Amino acid sequence: MKMEHATKKADVFPVKGVDYLQFLVGNAKQAAHYYSTAFGMTCVAYRGPEQGYRDHAEYVLVSGSARFLVTGAVHTGAPGSDHVTKHSDGIYDIALEVPDVDAAYLHAINAGARGVTEPHDVKDEHGTVRIAAIATYGDTIHSLVDRSGYDGPFLPGFVAREPIVDRAPAIEAGLQPKRYFQAVDHVVGNVELGKMDEWVEFYGRVMGFTNMAEFIGDDIATDYSALMSKVVADGSRKVKFPLNEPAVSKRKSQIDEYLEFYGGPGAQHIAVATNDIIASVDAMRAAGVEFLDTPDSYYDDPSLRARIGKVRAPIEELKKRKILVDRDEDGYLLQIFTKPVQDRPTVFFELIERHGSLGFGKGNFKALFEAIEREQELRGNL
Repeated sequence: MKMEHATKKADVFPVKGVDYLQFLVGNAKQAAHYYSTAFGMTCVAYRGPEQGYRDHAEYVLVSGSARFLVTGAVHTGAPGSDHVTKHSDGIYDIALEVPDVDAAYLHAINAGARGVTEPHDVKDEHGTVRIAAIATYGDTIHSLVDRSGYDGPFLPGFVAREPIVDRAPAIEAGLQPKRYFQAVDHVVGNVELGKMDEWVEFYGRVMGFTNMAEFIGDDIATDYSALMSKVVADGSRKVKFPLNEPAVSKRKSQIDEYLEFYGGPGAQHIAVATNDIIASVDAMRAAGVEFLDTPDSYYDDPSLRARIGKVRAPIEELKKRKILVDRDEDGYLLQIFTKPVQDRPTVFFELIERHGSLGFGKGNFKALFEAIEREQELRGNL
């Protein structure tokens, strides 16, 4: 494993952060209810046939700075419906907020990116949003968004709406945390065998992202399956994209399984940052979210306690909830992974609580992959 820290250089493609993640789904109303109920998000905006948009029903959900756009087709042949047919529910757009859409788009196109939507304005009574889009791995895109001249609930055409679930009484009673998570920490993409370095080079050439970390060989393998991973990030480390590809192994790796069931490359999991992973896990599990299991032997191993030192929660409390812990030269982190959140074994989530650590839980890779392999075996896909 190699970890690199940011170096000062001219930023050819400045970004402010992840603006939103757009999920294309089979039933947007039900998906919005799920993320409201199980993930504690708040629905703040809606756009659909009632506003004159005849193709889709779209819900915007927020938790801190994290923003999900859940889009579902409302008739056969609507744009994006083929994406759901091919991939099932999944991420289509990892949208980035940028200070200058035209400059970012021009730089990307000149660097060899494929344009999806040229820069243009969208307007309503709340102001103007400048937006464009470029293609990345698989059917995934990056919209480039400048909303500095807009004060509406999301994008033009969207109207504010009441939350789907009123969590205020539970929050006031101390039964639930105000937010289960505060931000998108990173988004992981899975690509085909031999394509990882191509996409690392793409992000460097097109967006000026640097190779922040590499995980290869024994870092990221078990007795049965293996993969390779590199992490690209912008200079500020606000946007981080780990990229995985399968490696030759005895059995089918988690990346192979994803590529098979997703129908190609795509976003595998979304890591969301939380300030209190214990409270978040308790609330989400009570709402029906299923997390990967970790055997007690992980927590009972004396080398774990020696490696991680003192952390904010007793090991027994982490063990009770199956939360993983790792430490590097900058600090430590706590993390846990959900099972896939749809029927296909594809997209899942990670909750991560950072205390100085800039890493991704390298010390937990073996435990994580073994947990995924147990689920693969149950599905008959190992």
